[in-house]
Amino acid sequence: MFKCILNRLTERLTWLGVIGLITACGATLEIALAEQIIAAGMAVASLVGILTKDKSDDNEAGGCRG
Repeated sequence: MFKCILNRLTERLTWLGVIGLITACGATLEIALAEQIIAAGMAVASLVGILTKDKSDDNEAGGCRG
């Protein structure tokens, strides 16, 4: 189970999901602060997308199934 969690933490979509959740939490704050949090979240998500490579299809499950 711990290995499965560690495998997920190395995946690009996991980090994009975490960044998305944190960014969404900023929407409940003060308007000016929320705009800054959303802009920063979008920038970080874009960097994750640029700097990480996609995994091949044969390794998609990450060892968590079966």
